Amino acid sequence: MRDADVVIVGAGAAGLSLAYRLCEPRPGGRALTVVLVDAPRGPLRPPERTWCFWEAPGGPYDPVLAASWDRLRVRGPRGDTTVGRTAPLRYKMLRSRAFETLVGERLSGPHGCRRIEAAVEWVRDVPGGAALYGHDAAGGPVALTARWVFDSRPPPRLPPARTTLLQHFRGWFVRTEQPSFDPGVADLMDFRTPQPAHGLSFGYVLPLGQDEALVEYTEFSREVLDGPGYDRALRHYTEKVLGLGAMRVTASEHGVIPMTDARFPRRVGRSVFRVGAAGGATRPSTGYTFAAVQREARAVAADLLAGRPVRLRPPYPARARAMDAVLLRALDTGRVDGAEFFTGLFRHVPTERLLRFLDGRSRIAEDLLIGLRTPVAPMLRTVAELPRLPWRPSP
Repeated sequence: MRDADVVIVGAGAAGLSLAYRLCEPRPGGRALTVVLVDAPRGPLRPPERTWCFWEAPGGPYDPVLAASWDRLRVRGPRGDTTVGRTAPLRYKMLRSRAFETLVGERLSGPHGCRRIEAAVEWVRDVPGGAALYGHDAAGGPVALTARWVFDSRPPPRLPPARTTLLQHFRGWFVRTEQPSFDPGVADLMDFRTPQPAHGLSFGYVLPLGQDEALVEYTEFSREVLDGPGYDRALRHYTEKVLGLGAMRVTASEHGVIPMTDARFPRRVGRSVFRVGAAGGATRPSTGYTFAAVQREARAVAADLLAGRPVRLRPPYPARARAMDAVLLRALDTGRVDGAEFFTGLFRHVPTERLLRFLDGRSRIAEDLLIGLRTPVAPMLRTVAELPRLPWRPSP
């Protein structure tokens, strides 16, 4: 006998989203037994974090959003500004704690799932399904079997790739003494930051009110900074570039997101799948993940609740992955100036169309038109070079 139909390993964005979909109220519908395995409190459990994505108004998480915007601003290195309207979409900000509370309310309902805490050591196929083994916070053994296991834990090592950059950032939630922000506009990329010798950097400002915002310093590069390095960059950005004056830092967040053309395995056993960033849901050219996680959760839940075999589709079309590989290589080699590249795109392409492109949902004709707005010669040189590049283990 199995302990559950489905076991979900990890209670981050991917694990919680899948549990939320599987435990959706469905009077008279097929019921599944679901177990969500979260890491015990400690280093294996991530701190509170922020997810941003774009979608139409009326999404399932709208009641718990921290904020949303219908205008996005991009600033060039010399201060030139482009503001675009996202309609019919909105750019949305969701804090993980609010999301966990919303999902927790559903999971405790009549169609909810069982939650346990365990550090999972291994997951593998067994006759008729899959099994996992780990230990709880006290060191006691935890063993479960299920028909399907969906593992969202980060892999210990990235798959081989031709290009791997890191998107790494630190953000401060700040409160200023004077009104300093426009709550109707989010600064998606502000390139008035000192640019590193290799890669690019930018500021990112998400206003929560006239005197409150999340302000981040972000780099795309091969190496991360140390703690004081991020703090120096943020002090320069908030004081010298934004001129915020007296302010108080109320919270902070930090992250590192691999931007790679590696091929992430999705199915790692007859009954074991990797989901979320572990399954390639992060868009290599931007680092955005949350929207792809939602598409994945809806598709998996639809298969399971209909009694169909699980079929995990690629998070992004092959065309989008190929374009990402070209851009990553062009940025890594320095053939393309990252600040000029992104400001040019937002200057010349309608914002709503560009957001669909960044989400991998644009049409071929739109992709071609957007491609003409990029530095064509260096991009074509990179296209010709890519097939000859070796796939190397990630550092």
